[in-house]
Amino acid sequence: MPAYLPPLKVLFEDNHLLVVNKPAGIATMGTAAGTTSMVTLAKAYLKQQYEKPGNVYLGVVSRLDSLVSGVLVFARTSKAAARLSAQFRERETKKIYWAIVAGIPKPKAGELLHWMSKDESQQKMVVRSKKSAETQEAWLKYQTLRELTQGTLLEVELLTGRKHQIRVQLAAAGNPILGDRKYGSEEPFPSGIALHARSLTIEHPTLKKAMTFVAELPPAWEQWKGRPM
Repeated sequence: MPAYLPPLKVLFEDNHLLVVNKPAGIATMGTAAGTTSMVTLAKAYLKQQYEKPGNVYLGVVSRLDSLVSGVLVFARTSKAAARLSAQFRERETKKIYWAIVAGIPKPKAGELLHWMSKDESQQKMVVRSKKSAETQEAWLKYQTLRELTQGTLLEVELLTGRKHQIRVQLAAAGNPILGDRKYGSEEPFPSGIALHARSLTIEHPTLKKAMTFVAELPPAWEQWKGRPM
């Protein structure tokens, strides 16, 4: 584990959940030994906070791309992990993202439905012209929140959870996310890409009540917030 670990921005915690505001530039999990991930940060936090000896249990029930910031939920028990994983699998959660994209989407609000698969030669996800055994349905809703001098601020509701889905679908619609060079952006962004998991609504795994968590925007977004056209 790295000698220095950046502070964890905790949005909520109890005996079953740990919800954090993930910064851009850190992977959720699966990084090489000795490098920081959100899992290593969260485990270190729990170990110190509760003076836990030995290994700390942490269930990864959803993920955000390393370049994406925002709400990320972990399970602190195996029971919570199983119940939360089922919610995500059955699409019983509500996931809201904010994105700054190039251009102005037409229409300014609507739905995007595509079929996606991985292009192994380019090592990225792509939109296909039709459904096949290799493709997965990708579906989202979006609405324009504000037109900016450099792009458009969108709110996106993610209805399916495919790899790189929002990035791929918005790029396919002609409005790539700022900073996302992998999917066609020619505009820079100060930290990661301009995609932020703004809020997440889940059912608490034991209390059985709906809970919504909201993540504040990272500092990198500040220069765009007050720039209407």
